Amino acid sequence: MNWFRLGFCGMTAALALAATATATLALDYPTRPVHVICPYPPGGTADIVARLVAQAITESTGQSAVVEDRAGAGGNIGAEVVAKAEPDGYTLLASPPGPLATNISLYKTLPYDSRTAFAPISIVAQSASVLVARLDAPYHSVAELVAYAKANPKKVNYASQGAGTTSHLTAAMMSEVAHVQMVHVPYKGSAPADADLIGGHVDILWDNIGSTMSYIRAKQMQTLAVGSRARAPELPDVPTMAELGYPDFVSVAWFAAAAPAHTPPEIVDKLAKAIATYVHKPDVVERLKAIGVEPVGDTPQEMGKFVTEETDRWAKVIKAEGIQLE
Repeated sequence: MNWFRLGFCGMTAALALAATATATLALDYPTRPVHVICPYPPGGTADIVARLVAQAITESTGQSAVVEDRAGAGGNIGAEVVAKAEPDGYTLLASPPGPLATNISLYKTLPYDSRTAFAPISIVAQSASVLVARLDAPYHSVAELVAYAKANPKKVNYASQGAGTTSHLTAAMMSEVAHVQMVHVPYKGSAPADADLIGGHVDILWDNIGSTMSYIRAKQMQTLAVGSRARAPELPDVPTMAELGYPDFVSVAWFAAAAPAHTPPEIVDKLAKAIATYVHKPDVVERLKAIGVEPVGDTPQEMGKFVTEETDRWAKVIKAEGIQLE
């Protein structure tokens, strides 16, 4: 009797049974409520997108999905919860870039490795970054701002949503590519940063369009440029940084869904399809458009490639500017 052949056949049968069990699990999933962790405070764009993810799951499967805001440590607290959760599709992350792409370069140590801790599901939505300035600033274009900053080193201060946020890193990238020295003034979110810009307490701010659009429409701040590759539909008259002579300058605020690593691909694909279908519904598109956000809804493979590119690109900015968070 060929014991090797028997062993091999047994192993093959076991693998086939495991594959069948996984497929059955995906077919039945979800059979209980899904928890969507948002690692930032309620009320912001990240929280809004997390609720879109939850609603997509509910509409697609009929099972309830609950959003939990686990804010703190630049998104790391909530992200750690997901990274260490069972990879069964019942604990998901809905997050902007921090925990998935930039924190790995910003923090000396993290309780998880974003390159291996998560299974990409989908980029849910994105919003172009926009450069705004106080109304009474002595510059009305990027060229004038850069000239002023070069003539007055460290006299221009820029607000941000907080240290290490896309808002902060975009301004740092501008300092790097334009060869200017500016002073960072971090806030706890967009609202206080916007308020102080309007009040004239800070000079400029890179923020996502969704957070600033109402103030722009009310003519409470100047718009100088957008960081997206193409002009933003909401601001068709505002040039991109590439058009202004900075061809490699790209900054987009994006919001993604991810699961713990080793979540069955069948479950991941099911979630990605649910999200893509939901965010492209006409009423959802209009809701997103109203807050300056565009639906994406790509595949796990596309998200994985994109996040890797973002991780590498922002790592260069963080290293060049010497940005480090505790």
